[in-house]
Amino acid sequence: MPTGKEYEAKIAKYNWDDLIQLWSEIESGDTPGWGAGKALEYLVLRAFELDAAEVTWPYSVRVDGDELEQIDGVVYSEGLAYIIECKDECEPIDISPIAKLRNQLLRRPATITDIVFSRKGFTPNAVKLARLVSPQTILLWEGE
Repeated sequence: MPTGKEYEAKIAKYNWDDLIQLWSEIESGDTPGWGAGKALEYLVLRAFELDAAEVTWPYSVRVDGDELEQIDGVVYSEGLAYIIECKDECEPIDISPIAKLRNQLLRRPATITDIVFSRKGFTPNAVKLARLVSPQTILLWEGE
């Protein structure tokens, strides 16, 4: 399994056309050389990077040696910060990851927004919960 640095080096070579091709591969479930879910994570971050955003690549948050959470990436653009969460699942994402993100955001500055990217979209309840978060700090993105 490649390391995070190896994934970063690999995706750094991708231009927009390469990302479009990678998206097609993700949609078909055929992403050789990428670990489960990694192709979507790095595609999203590289797209932001190509649009001149500053990117922090995936990392783990550890306390006393224990991993508390894994962050798929952070994007900084025009003075704003966005935590990136990617879900490359075969079914729409349900309410559980959205509830988890809401709780994670409570531990962060109020100006941080979370963007969730899902290849297969979200269940109606997940969409409702994201809309009910106040302030509105969870944005949902579907493959369409």
